[in-house]
Amino acid sequence: MLDVMRLTALVVAALLPFGAMSATSMVSTPLGHPDRDPLESPRWGDMRKFFFDGQNVVFDSRVRVSGPEVAEDSLNVPITVDVTALPGVEEVVVFADFNPILKVLSFHPERARASLGFRFKLQQSSPVRAAARMPDGTWHVGGTWVKATGGGCTAPSLGSASPEWQDRLNEVSGRIWPRVDGGERVRMRIIHPMDTGLASGIPAFYIEDLILADHAGADLIRIHAFEPVSENPTFTIDLPADAASGGRIHARGRDNNGNPIDAWVTP
Repeated sequence: MLDVMRLTALVVAALLPFGAMSATSMVSTPLGHPDRDPLESPRWGDMRKFFFDGQNVVFDSRVRVSGPEVAEDSLNVPITVDVTALPGVEEVVVFADFNPILKVLSFHPERARASLGFRFKLQQSSPVRAAARMPDGTWHVGGTWVKATGGGCTAPSLGSASPEWQDRLNEVSGRIWPRVDGGERVRMRIIHPMDTGLASGIPAFYIEDLILADHAGADLIRIHAFEPVSENPTFTIDLPADAASGGRIHARGRDNNGNPIDAWVTP
């Protein structure tokens, strides 16, 4: 009887499609070998050397990157990075394998949740990845493919052709909403052309540093943006209940020309 059961199990396993078996393995095992890219990008070897040369790297399904399967607008591709399933994240780096400017942004969660929503410019179809650095120095990597028709990074911004942006440069608008878990959600928008420097005759001009702090001055999150972040960038940040803003959040920072950002966001 035992031999019959073993034979049946072997036959069933042989009939299962390989993809189904691989998917089951990926779900049950969150960590993956750093040389076996689950997104099968020919550029992964270059990405690993550029961002993590000599450092420990693992693929981890707990690093979640959400975006559209097909980008409707290559200048404004919405992405949400969520690594809240990993406790103790110190830094998160977001990059796109096939963008002419690889690094999109990085952030240090500080007292905020380890998640961030934003939009960026995508030149062509590419894996979009997030890498979370843990206290032991290991980078945990996840990502998703986004298809794009092209022209995201090499197209000039709309604002650069309008004199209005000079009067409203680094103007901040935003709101704070309560979350059902007792925390808060912050969404803010900054007026800035965010030029990549890849459009003819238009130099790179973009926000570099942005820090959000609570009413008492304690940092909530530190964001370091780069050229691919979309024009007039919008950021969505979640705060846990123990990091409530007190009704006011101070946004401060600067762009690569030294122009300051200094504003308060209220509910």
